[in-house]
Amino acid sequence: MHGGQTDRRGADAACAIQIDDLPDGVVVADHRGRVVGFNQAAARLTGVTPEQAVGRHFPDVLPLRDDDGRDWWKWLDAYGGLRIRSRQPECSLSLPGGQELLVAVRFVRGPERGGDVVRVVVTLRGCAARARLERSRADLVSTVAHELRSPLTSVKGFTATLLAKWERFTDDQKRVMLETVNADADRVTRLITELLDVSRIESGRLQIHRQVVDIPARARKIIAGWVAAGEAPERFRLEVGDRLPETWLDQDKVDQILGNLLENAMRHGRGTVTIVVEPIEWGVAVSVRDQGEGVAPELAPRVFRQFWRGNGRRRGGTGLGLFIVKGLVEAHGGTITVQRAPGGGAEFRFTMPTGTPDFA
Repeated sequence: MHGGQTDRRGADAACAIQIDDLPDGVVVADHRGRVVGFNQAAARLTGVTPEQAVGRHFPDVLPLRDDDGRDWWKWLDAYGGLRIRSRQPECSLSLPGGQELLVAVRFVRGPERGGDVVRVVVTLRGCAARARLERSRADLVSTVAHELRSPLTSVKGFTATLLAKWERFTDDQKRVMLETVNADADRVTRLITELLDVSRIESGRLQIHRQVVDIPARARKIIAGWVAAGEAPERFRLEVGDRLPETWLDQDKVDQILGNLLENAMRHGRGTVTIVVEPIEWGVAVSVRDQGEGVAPELAPRVFRQFWRGNGRRRGGTGLGLFIVKGLVEAHGGTITVQRAPGGGAEFRFTMPTGTPDFA
């Protein structure tokens, strides 16, 4: 008997350690409704310590109420109801002090199908994270609506005009209108691509297809594109260090990283834009520098957030570019920072590990 109690205490300790590793609050009640598990996250959310909770009846520990003031544990009827019930979806509940929590339930049965409830596992989450997520989504919807309105209005206006008055315009006038429509369609396509990238980054579904990538060659390609678009070649400088290691990266995403950083330097900076590619102990470092006003130290932590547009006169864009850059760099196992460039202006510096085809 003594050995059985020891085993039980050991199992309870192991269970406590496991649920303490979870980021959400977890409360476990046994078949009688007594709390047998109460992790540290639950303690932080509720102000109740594990010592105060374990061994007591669940509603005495957490007297949760719904929006109508009803006793949640009572109407949950954890040990009754349909025997096929396995969970209770997340809902918003309140403690007596008015603190709001998001609460979900899983019923553990024995036997698994149709048996009696042997444990009730309750997860708790604070509402601050949900509020931040809702604000972020509202900002995203607002930004997308604003960014789509201008090009779509232009496309609609020019196509309606051409369809109604085709014969009245010269070929040159028609070409200008169609070129504008084409450019605005490209803006819409780019916005949709950025939104898809944000979705993949936030959900962890971003895939990296590795191959040997010549970073200086990719930088030259990006610079050549700007020159072809009318920028002076003298505005760009590429510095390449000796003995660069072989890097296995996703070439399209490297182009996207370099393209976004170069565009950011052109949009917000001034003077010469310098790209420096140099070897480091475990890979390659790439710095993109401009000669503008730079980024104030107090703003540096915000630069890679969604919708950050800086404080320059020429803002533009969706404010998603640097957020996407950070996600792409980190998906490769690299890091990115922003600091003051040696000659003034901003310097965005990212590092990439050497890697292999199987590197993850």
